[in-house]
Amino acid sequence: MIGTTYKCEICGTESAAPVRWFVIHCSDARLAIYKWDQVQADKPHALHFCGEGHAQVYISRWFESFCGSPVMLGGK
Repeated sequence: MIGTTYKCEICGTESAAPVRWFVIHCSDARLAIYKWDQVQADKPHALHFCGEGHAQVYISRWFESFCGSPVMLGGK
């Protein structure tokens, strides 16, 4: 039986045996980051990242999407 293959959200690297990967679950108000955990990785809407650098790219984009909003910048 062939295992699940995971794909990095940033670079597209694929792996059936992720090592040093991260899983992120997020919403508009919450961001949860996990060192690779099969249970978390297989949950619906889980995001997969091939390393710390690509997880950081996503986290920065998540902060920017919220903190860069007009409401956060003093607009209406």
